[in-house]
Amino acid sequence: MASGFFAILDDIASLMDDVAVTSKIATRKTAGILGDDLAVNAEKATGFLSTRELPVLWAITKGSLINKLIIVPIALTLNVFFPIAIKVFLVLGGIYLAFEGAEKIVEYFFHRKKPGHEVIEEREEKNGDVEKAKIKSAITTDFILSIEIVIIALGAVLDRSLTIQILTVSVVALLATIGVYGIVALIVRMDDTGYRLIKYSNDKGLWSTLGHLLVKSLPLVIKFLSVIGTIALILVSGGIFVHNIEYLHHILPNIPSILKEFVIGLAVGLIAVGIFTVAKRMFSSGTATNH
Repeated sequence: MASGFFAILDDIASLMDDVAVTSKIATRKTAGILGDDLAVNAEKATGFLSTRELPVLWAITKGSLINKLIIVPIALTLNVFFPIAIKVFLVLGGIYLAFEGAEKIVEYFFHRKKPGHEVIEEREEKNGDVEKAKIKSAITTDFILSIEIVIIALGAVLDRSLTIQILTVSVVALLATIGVYGIVALIVRMDDTGYRLIKYSNDKGLWSTLGHLLVKSLPLVIKFLSVIGTIALILVSGGIFVHNIEYLHHILPNIPSILKEFVIGLAVGLIAVGIFTVAKRMFSSGTATNH
């Protein structure tokens, strides 16, 4: 009886060792996409009133966990019964990411905010409209990036048993959410930490200098992450297209892969933005005519 119990414990320990090894391999393979995920979500989680930053981030984190709970079982099931569907969903998600990235670029060059817009947006944010829209957008983007993370993690353990696949993908998905949003939380609270250090040190000495550095650095970090996040959207989408569409995989063989992915992602994104803009204008004109 005792020997049987210890045999079960030994099997569980062996399984956990295997999961630890496979999770380490899968996490290493998803490191690039996790970096993109961090940049994109840090950019999306900033720009709120100070009192709303952590509640908004918590709402996005909960949405991210729900995304993983939806994606992991679906990905594992499709991999067994209908693997081609995973590729289709990846490409559709890539189009959405490309659209988001290209839309940001178009807005920056052709629809830059005029003075006074910030005040209007802050008033809207108090009503919760802008906040809800940003949370929804962040969770939607997280859903697409989560699909990519889960698929890459799953691809690293396809030769293992189903139990190992389930545990490994689940561990990577959980680590991705905790790791990414934990770092984002640290970033968005940089200024508050800086102010507290200044107050604690009575604005004197090393702690005061560090506090001022954190406060002054936050706008630069946010701007940097905004740029990196936009580039990440384009690169992730381009990578999805290049690795899942045979024709695009072999096109432009003489240029660096990262440049090819960016060009293809941007091209698809601009086409998507153009189609969306035309469709939106047609819908608006049609609505106006009916009225």
